Amino acid sequence: MEKQLVVFTLAGEYFSVDIASVEGIIMLQDITKVPHAPVFVEGVTNLRGSVLPVIDLRKRFGYATQDTTRDSRIIVVTLGEKNVGMIVDAVSEVLTVSENVIEPPHPIVSTVDTAFIVGIAKLDEHLVILLNLDKVLSLEEQAELHLLAATS
Repeated sequence: MEKQLVVFTLAGEYFSVDIASVEGIIMLQDITKVPHAPVFVEGVTNLRGSVLPVIDLRKRFGYATQDTTRDSRIIVVTLGEKNVGMIVDAVSEVLTVSENVIEPPHPIVSTVDTAFIVGIAKLDEHLVILLNLDKVLSLEEQAELHLLAATS
């Protein structure tokens, strides 16, 4: 069996999400800050007439922040039943991988804080961490994010 993944970089590491969860990949655009939002929430933006909450995955994963570049992108994904934008350093490729190159995360790196990691694909050039989008944010954080978008 094969999986199609959207691969992106974050702090020099490769991550991916299942292509079925991706609604689109867009250039960075104006983001309106929302008061009292969680630290990893950049704000909201207008995407084709809809208010889209946007999170910074660097902040969410505890990486050092850095200025965005011309390679930075917003990956629009379905989280629950709503769309959310995720700022990443760059999108590198859409990749089809066989499930036999994917290993579950090692128990040493599997904690409550890393429950969003569902596997690691071993490629010739590098390793790619596979994310479970439903666990990147807790249900409470997802609800709060959608509430921010609804009230903006």
